[in-house]
Amino acid sequence: MIDLWFRHRSFIVRSVFSFLVFTFPVVGIPQDLVRTEVGIPDVPGYVLMKCDFHTHTVFSDGAVWPTVRVDEAWRHGLDAISITDHIEYQPHKEDVPTNHNRPFELAEPRARELGLIHVRGAEITRKLPPGHFNAIFLADINPLDTEEYRDAIKAAIDQGAFVFWNHPPFGHPEEKSEWFPEHTELFEKGWFQGIEVVNGRTYYPEAHQWCLEKNLTMLCTSDIHGPMDVEMDAARDKHRPMTLVLAKEKTEAPLKEALFARRTVVYTENRLIGEEKYLRPIFEASVAPLKASVSLAGRRRIFHQIRNKSELDYQLQLMTKLDEISVPRTFTLYGEKAVPFEIRAKSENLSGMKKIGVPYVVNNLLIAPDKVLSVTLEFDATFIPE
Repeated sequence: MIDLWFRHRSFIVRSVFSFLVFTFPVVGIPQDLVRTEVGIPDVPGYVLMKCDFHTHTVFSDGAVWPTVRVDEAWRHGLDAISITDHIEYQPHKEDVPTNHNRPFELAEPRARELGLIHVRGAEITRKLPPGHFNAIFLADINPLDTEEYRDAIKAAIDQGAFVFWNHPPFGHPEEKSEWFPEHTELFEKGWFQGIEVVNGRTYYPEAHQWCLEKNLTMLCTSDIHGPMDVEMDAARDKHRPMTLVLAKEKTEAPLKEALFARRTVVYTENRLIGEEKYLRPIFEASVAPLKASVSLAGRRRIFHQIRNKSELDYQLQLMTKLDEISVPRTFTLYGEKAVPFEIRAKSENLSGMKKIGVPYVVNNLLIAPDKVLSVTLEFDATFIPE
């Protein structure tokens, strides 16, 4: 039921629009505005930018003023946001005049004040096929307001926009992800560069596979319509859905370059989804066995400590049974904590300094729809014989 809130539903809008917009006008920056950083470390050569490129306001079917979207993004630790109101669907026309560029214009001063990268965007809203597409890094939204969807997408491409396909199953009579001939046409023309692998809380394995097969950028977005603090479940959601972008610098031009270069990772709930070449350095930057260990004489046991610098709880499972040592079959590296790790010698002959490599898979780091990341935890171990 909650997932429906991340869709294009306007039933929540009429009941809260006047209350939110007119009762609480946004003037200046509230002094109690507090930012919670997203605890995922940067990787060698890149900064991890935390981004949401699919949000809505009262200028289409959302329930908040554009500046509220900026405040929410800053409070939730984002580095970049795009307000992508529907071009064709505006249920508040009687209250808010049609001006496609106005949400960006209203939100941009607040974004500058908070140091948030604010990208001009819009949602091209058509029946499936081809469905809904977001265009970001636009100079002017108005040329996209055309009857033919091809003309709208081409108008975005002509502006150098980054275009991605939203929530592939939306509008499908069987509620499934399907690649239509219209998508082949747009793809072969180079008229879209990415797909939402996750929208809200919903993961689309077919979209994940298409991104791998067709070299398309993976996106994760909130598609938020109502107030974020209302739609998020405090007991379940540690963070909002977001795309992690591996950029060379934390500015707009490198952000755009990274999206076109496909350097992204999906961050949804307690899971990362992306290519191995990006997930592995994130894991390695997060997790490191500490050098200090305790060797117990006469018991052939060693305790190491492993610290996880990220906010994710990495869920590890042993890949294969080991001949000489015994280690935990499954364990969790809790976010921003250190945990003990016991290595027990099986053989009485195992003594002295040994380099130990323990093969695990990380069950919440997904590199393909049916494949998780494999890692090796390496330790220097000194076994003291009985």
